[in-house]
This record gives sequence, structure tokens and C-alpha cells, in this order.
Amino acid sequence: MMKKTVLVLFLGLISLGIYAQEATAKIEFKSETIDYGEIDKGSDGVRVFEFTNTGTAPLVISNVRSSCGCTIPKKPEEPIMPGKTGKIEVKYDTNRVGPIRKAITVTSNADTPTKVLKIKGEVKGPGTSK
Repeated sequence: MMKKTVLVLFLGLISLGIYAQEATAKIEFKSETIDYGEIDKGSDGVRVFEFTNTGTAPLVISNVRSSCGCTIPKKPEEPIMPGKTGKIEVKYDTNRVGPIRKAITVTSNADTPTKVLKIKGEVKGPGTSK
């Protein structure tokens, strides 16, 4: 009789443990690097990082920072619900001729609280294109 009670208690604790797992947001980017390739000076510098919340809790992006003032990132203001996708827009100042090598740091409530995204490429000045 005692064994059965212990077993029932034990099973109860196991199932409690399963349900007690906290819901977490998970951020999964389609790609963590955007390659602009060769682009002309003054051309459209806007690109988009797409991501999905593959977790079980709403994903809140609290901050998106760039390694330089030449890159302006824009974060979603609303929480991204589980299973939904969101976008982080990045605008690079294409009036700066030369190589693009920048990092964008994304801070959120995901199980990986900090993600570093990268943009790369090269801005060609007038007369320097292929």
C-alpha cells in the first residue's frame, strides 16, 4: 500500500515538473547575415531581417543597436506571438563609398537574449562600377 502511494506522489511530481516548464520566446532568423553585394552610391540601403518566434511565449524585442551611425535599424514595437514572424528593418547610408561590415545587436526576452546580425557588401562610387 505504501509503495502505491509513493508511486502516485512521484508520478504527480513528474507531471507537475512537465507543466512547470516556463513558456519561453525563441527568436529564429531566416538569415543572420545580409549581403548587399556591390551597390551604387546613393541606392536604396534598406534591407530586412525576417525572424520567427518559435517559442511558446510572446517575443518582445527591447532593443536593436547598430555598431555605427551609418546603419539605422528599426524594431517591431508590438510583441511577436508564438509561431508568428516579424521583421527588423535596417537602413544603411549608401552615400558612404567603400566596404560595408556592420553588426546589429538585437536584445529580446528570447531564450537567447542577444543576437548579433551582420550586414556586408560594398558601396561603389560613380565610375567605379563593373
